[in-house]
Amino acid sequence: MWQEILKKLFETSRWRIICAFTGLVVGVLFILLGFFRAVFLLFCIGLGFYIGNKMDEGEDLVDLLDNLLPPYRK
Repeated sequence: MWQEILKKLFETSRWRIICAFTGLVVGVLFILLGFFRAVFLLFCIGLGFYIGNKMDEGEDLVDLLDNLLPPYRK
């Protein structure tokens, strides 16, 4: 019974649930770590997600880092 209710709720309000849970996690991080540590952690998670997404699309890690980082100057 509960599984059916949760399945129906998730089908109709999926993004509301995901965003509310994300807000809860971010709020707990701010409380536990403080603002700047939590922002740094969220930045690292976002960067990892971005790199992983690009690698899933078939891009090579070296090429990706060449595009992200500035060129080396002598």
